Parts: sequence; structure tokens; C-alpha cells
Amino acid sequence: MTSHSTRVVSLIGMPGSGKSTVGVLLAKRLGLAFVDTDLLIQEQEQATLAEIIAAKGHEALRDIEEQVLLDMAIYPAVISTGGSVVYSDAIMQRLSAASSVVYLRASLETVDHRISLAPDRGIASPGNHTLEDVYNERVPLYERYAVVTVDVDTNDPEVIAGHIKSSLDTL
Repeated sequence: MTSHSTRVVSLIGMPGSGKSTVGVLLAKRLGLAFVDTDLLIQEQEQATLAEIIAAKGHEALRDIEEQVLLDMAIYPAVISTGGSVVYSDAIMQRLSAASSVVYLRASLETVDHRISLAPDRGIASPGNHTLEDVYNERVPLYERYAVVTVDVDTNDPEVIAGHIKSSLDTL
């Protein structure tokens, strides 16, 4: 069994599934650093994700995301990824090899509600795609790469972090 101090955990899931919120709590529980790849992208580009999408388009954001995640150092930490990382086989191969990939599974209703609370949140998808289109496209990808799946609709972030820690302890 891997000790917590050498563990790397990558959180994947839709925007609004709680990756950043749960990630911070999980990192505290595991005694690990917390890395939010969306923040790494924003620091590098000196722009928010929404601004990047508005200026350059969703494909450019995905390209930047791939470059950042392939270049970043991976060390014992909880890594909160952007919702679109699963479109990059290269990123997911790297994260799968270096970490335990955890899918925070939220229903479409939960995602829709949470995104409505943060309307400036950027979603890297074609403008003509509905949220449901994006959801239906991504869920099979999240399921393919996940070694642990945790439902997030009905529990608060502390409980979810506890479920993840328990699941990781059995890997």
C-alpha cells in the first residue's frame, strides 16, 4: 500500500462537481499539497478561463491545458483538473500513470445548478453544445479513466473527501 505522503490523487469531473472544493479538503486529510490546474493555466496566460475561451476559443484552451498538464511537475499532491482534461489522451495517460484518478460524479441537474451560480465559469466546448451535450460527451470518458468514482450530488464536500480517502485506502 502507498503511504499518504507519497500519493498523488487527480480529481476529474464536470465543472461544478466540486473538484476544487473537495480537493482542498482531501489534501488536508491526506497531508498533501493541493494543485488546481485551472489556476496554473490562468497564471501562465494571465487571463481567466472564460477570457481565454472568449479571446481564443475552446480548442485553444484545451491546447493550453494540455501543455500545462504535460509540463507541470507531478509530486505528492491532490490535483484538481479542468473538466475537459479527459479529451486529451496524453494528459490522462500521464495522470493515470502518476496518480490515482478519482471521478467526482455529479448528475446533470447538479452540474447545471452549480454552474448557474457561477455564470462566468468557462466551459471548454463548442458554443453550439448545450450543457447536456457536453455532459453526455464527457461522462463516458470520466468513467473510462477513473479508478475511484464518488457520487457528489447529495453529500457535502467534507463527507465526499472522507469517501475518497476511504476508497483510496483500499486501493
